[in-house]
Amino acid sequence: MQPDIRKIVNFQEDVLVEGFKPADPPWSMFAVAAVITNPWAGRYVDDLKPVIQSFGPVLGALLTERITAMTGGGDKIEAFGKAAIVGLDGEIEHASGLIHTLRFGNFFREAVGAKSYLAFTNIRGAANAPLQIPLMDKNDVGRRSHYLTVHFAIPDAPRADELVIALGAATSGRPHHRIGDRYQDLKDLGHDVDNPAAV
Repeated sequence: MQPDIRKIVNFQEDVLVEGFKPADPPWSMFAVAAVITNPWAGRYVDDLKPVIQSFGPVLGALLTERITAMTGGGDKIEAFGKAAIVGLDGEIEHASGLIHTLRFGNFFREAVGAKSYLAFTNIRGAANAPLQIPLMDKNDVGRRSHYLTVHFAIPDAPRADELVIALGAATSGRPHHRIGDRYQDLKDLGHDVDNPAAV
């Protein structure tokens, strides 16, 4: 079983000035999204696993190949994330199911050499619903400079019986980062700095 893909949308944002100060080099964020027919739309399906196992690798490989090409290679990507929007005739579980599987996410993790998990959103929405893909450093969950969000919309998607499945990336953090990382906060509060994810 293969996903029925209606369109693929590429998004790129290059910020030349941030906070009234030039960004040198420009701050670049990317996304690629597949708009697919929701095979479960309009009905309750108890076992989602067969479709998840079938669709996950196809979408993971396709979107990973496209986003790494956009950024100039997986080694250029410093921050990454994923997102899904399910149309109004679907469940949040449908959006969640297709992105929260190693059969989908591991393509991206391996392509960029990541140690972190993929930040995510999964929501229900109508056509033109904002797609917000949270990003974080691919290797360091406490690196606040790379807490980012890729934000765009597809005017005609998702239709009620569709899903939008997306990956996001950035080749750097915010250009004028100056709020520090989680480690100093953890240290100040007496927490274990070697395990920032525990707090």
